[in-house]
Amino acid sequence: MKNFRPQAPQWGAAVFWLEPMSADVYLFAADVLLLTHVLFVLFVVFGLVLIYVGNVCRWSWVRNPWFRLCHLLAIGIVVLQSWVGVICPLTVWETALRKKGGGEAYSGTFIGHWLEKLLYWQFPPWVFVVIYTLFGAAVLGSWFWVRPRSFGREKKE
Repeated sequence: MKNFRPQAPQWGAAVFWLEPMSADVYLFAADVLLLTHVLFVLFVVFGLVLIYVGNVCRWSWVRNPWFRLCHLLAIGIVVLQSWVGVICPLTVWETALRKKGGGEAYSGTFIGHWLEKLLYWQFPPWVFVVIYTLFGAAVLGSWFWVRPRSFGREKKE
């Protein structure tokens, strides 16, 4: 571990142990983190869609309490981060890995970056706070409209 110097704790410090690895490893790890982030976003967005569609179609799995709790916690974390102005740690870690690998890093939030890339729009941060909050409210509302089963109750076939 030649030239290793400990740094002050920060979100990006979680990748310090990769110090002696090649640039390709950093960029591969950043891509894996990006894929994880995309899957997280898809879980949050399509999870809500599937809950509402599943209620109409009478799919019993949309009332699974573990799925519903994980879904509520996922959007809850996003909403809380946006309220306190914290950039998602997945974004910070991915950026740190890309910088260590010599790749391009982006500024701002993960969703803001990709919305800009896909839609060519730049929104101020408060817009994302509002969007996340409204989406979080819709997820919370799904608990009342499509009630999950209790944790102790088995699914009836």
